[in-house]
Parts: sequence; C-alpha cells; structure tokens
Amino acid sequence: MRMIQSYLAVGAVAIAAATSGSVASAAPKPLDAKTRLFVPIPESGEVKQAETLAKAGRLKDALLIATMGLQSHGVWFNGGTPAEVEKQVRTTMAEASILRTVPVLVAYNLPFRDCGQYSAGGALSTQAYHDWIAGFAQGIGAGKAIVILEPDGLGLIPYNTDLQGVQESCQPALPTGVTSGQVLRDARYTQLSDAVTQLEALPNVSVYLDATHTAWLGAGEAAYRLSLANVAAAQGFFVNVSNFQPTPQLTEFGTWIAKCLWFATDPGSWGHTGAGADPNYPQKVGHFEWCASQYYPATSTDYTTWYLTDQWYANNVESQTWVPYPGNAGLTHFVIDSSRNGQGPWSPASGKYSGDAQVWCDPPSRGVGLRPTVNTGNALLDAYLWVKIPGESDGSCTRSTTGTVDPEWGIVDPAAGSWFPAEALQLAQMANPPLL
Repeated sequence: MRMIQSYLAVGAVAIAAATSGSVASAAPKPLDAKTRLFVPIPESGEVKQAETLAKAGRLKDALLIATMGLQSHGVWFNGGTPAEVEKQVRTTMAEASILRTVPVLVAYNLPFRDCGQYSAGGALSTQAYHDWIAGFAQGIGAGKAIVILEPDGLGLIPYNTDLQGVQESCQPALPTGVTSGQVLRDARYTQLSDAVTQLEALPNVSVYLDATHTAWLGAGEAAYRLSLANVAAAQGFFVNVSNFQPTPQLTEFGTWIAKCLWFATDPGSWGHTGAGADPNYPQKVGHFEWCASQYYPATSTDYTTWYLTDQWYANNVESQTWVPYPGNAGLTHFVIDSSRNGQGPWSPASGKYSGDAQVWCDPPSRGVGLRPTVNTGNALLDAYLWVKIPGESDGSCTRSTTGTVDPEWGIVDPAAGSWFPAEALQLAQMANPPLL
C-alpha cells in the first residue's frame, strides 16, 4: 500500500484541480519574434569529427558538421539527484543568460522511461520524480526557458488502454507492492500534471507536453492524453521529437490536436458531455474519440486525403460561433522538432525485413530540417526546434535480424545518446534546406 501511495499521492491535487472548461493554453511567456534560441557548446564527438574531416582534406564535410553543430538544440537532463539536476540546469541557464538567449531544456526522467527500451531508466517513484522536477525548477529560477517535458511520456504509458479499448504493449514488471498496472498508468498522468504545475509556476517558463507524431497517435488520442496530463496549465505540446515526419503534415496534425482539445473540452462545443464525465479525471469532459485524425476520415499514408480531416474540423470547430477565432487565438499552441525531418521518414525496400524494421532508429539517408526559430508564420506554431541533437544515436538497432550489427550501416550502432559519425555526416549532407 505504501508503494502505491508513493506512486499516486504527489500531484493528485493538481489533477483534481485541472480545469474542466476550455483548454486554451497558458499565456505566452518567453517566445516572441525577438527571441534568440541558445546554442550549446558543440558535442565532443561533433568537434572531433569536424577536426578529423578537416585533417583529411574533406573541408566541405567538416564545414557541414560544424555548421550543424552551431544551431540551437535541446539540452537533455536525464537523471541524477535533485541537487545534481538543479546544478546542471543552473549552469545551462547561466550560459544562455550570458548570451541573452533562451535555452531549450529537455526533462527526461519519468519512471519507466521509454518502457525499458534503448533509453530505459528514470526516477523510481512519483515522489522521486516530484523532487527531481523541483530541483529542475530551482535550476531555472526566474530565467527564461522552454521546457520539453518528457519525450515519449504520453506515447509510451505503462499499462495504458487507448480510446478504442485496445491495451497497449508497454507492460513492464510491476514494482514490489504494486498489484495493478492501472496504478502505473494513473501515476504517469499524476507525474506529468504535477511537473506542469511546478514548472509553469515559474515566471518565464513555457512547458510543452508530448503529442508524439503523425505516424503514431491519432489526433484525438493525443488530445485526450494531453488533457489528462494537464495541458490546460501548460504552454502547449510538442510533436516529432526524435522522429522524421514531414513538417507540413506535422503542422496539420498539431492544428488538429489543438482543435480537438477545444472541441472535446469547451463547455459549448459539440463534443462536451458535462464536467465530471470521468470522476478520476475531471478534465475528460467530452468525446475525444469523435475527433477526426490522420487515420480517419483521412488515410495516414496518403497525404492527398488529409483534406477530409481538415473538412471535419471546418465543420465541427471553425463553424461554431464561440470558437476562439480569428487566427486560432486561444487554442493550444505547439512546437515541432525539425532536427532530422528534412528528407521525411525512411522506409526499407519491400520485403527486406521480416520483422520490425525499426524505421525510427538511426535510419539511413536522412537530413536535418528547418533551422530552429520562433518565427514560424503560424499563430499556433510557436517554434521549430532541434530537440533531438542531430548526430546522436537512437540506440543499437538490429531491425529484427540476428546478431548485433545494424544491417543498414554494417556496424554495431553506438549506444543511445552517443555520437554516430556516419549518421551525423549524412544528416548534414542531406539537410533540407541545405546547411551551406
């Protein structure tokens, strides 16, 4: 019982207090047309690779790697004690402040992170995570920052059942004393909701929650999970972190999610069924499952059909007189990770792999995408960011083959988070738009 309480106690009040009305996001804080994004010191592997290329006379390739490294990207924090993460965040904030820039801080320490896959780890309980986030927040203080809160945090939820009643595959071993996977599922929303509350209490921080990408959750499913994770108190959500989906479709997807959040939670919308529809989650007040998505009425892999979903939102959101328009004013905002989507997603040759080809994991022939900027020209889209550091490995992929070698690269891929020179060079060479 004590273990169960440690998973659920912290943040329960925050969830219960979440609004059951409109989910218009928190007032914009650090992002405006004059915002300059922080450029961290280049990775050591990146510097070494540029030097090696230059010494070999490959000056253009060396310049490509150097140029890629001199773009803003996320600074990841994935463990340590509360005091340690406070110190690390404070150091980054000080470096950014000297340059009068705004850093992109990635909090990546949820319990059951990555569901035990290549980036497994995380805090050991809800209380431990609460304390870690408190240290993270202390490190930010009154400074300006963008916080990307837990990539995959709403895509990989332990023991989750989706809106269609399908039980998902993330089912890790239960901790001692926990007898139900539902405890872990509920704890995930408690943890994220509490983190949003702590971080958004800071005066100059904009927090974004995970909405996966166009080849993962549908727009309605993403909106539903965001609502339970307290997106109403956050600045918004992020899409495509560490993935490769095209920017135009990601922009449509993010817009659909924002409109679905309004549709299913605004008291005047067609999707509303009354506050308290779910006694455990008072912010679930409408029919997220009614929201159109990239899967229906559109076909996800055929972009020419996506106008059908656009039309659903035109009929069910834009047509309503009380929707927060014009210009989507008041709808929840989002950001796009464009760090590796310049060439779009990868698909292996048909029949090449009999099992999972791991298309998300160190795919070949990809390129970096649009440069990081807050000037997007879209009222809902706050920024293009490079959250994932281009050139860092996703993990040692085998694409369902035997052995340890990645058949696409012919080597054992570096461990997740380590520098991957061959992949880095391709990302720079195949950048779209070009780096040089």
